[in-house]
Amino acid sequence: MLLSILHAEPLDAYRIALTFNNQHRVVVDFAPFLFHSPHPDYVIYQDRAHFLRFQLLDGNLNWDDYRMIFPIEDLYHQRLIPS
Repeated sequence: MLLSILHAEPLDAYRIALTFNNQHRVVVDFAPFLFHSPHPDYVIYQDRAHFLRFQLLDGNLNWDDYRMIFPIEDLYHQRLIPS
């Protein structure tokens, strides 16, 4: 089965609850990634209002027309590593 996200619910701070098409549910904390990534494109998402402007497109979380996106498997296993 190809994994996809069916539902994304913002929680507190920089956490989002994700429900996948196999009913797996996980809460992903994006703060460690956002505040420790050396990549300058991600600084804008440290503003929570901007962070919350994500969309679900093609079963994945997407910010600003793919400016920030994560592999489904990484979200599923909560493996966000700053690059």
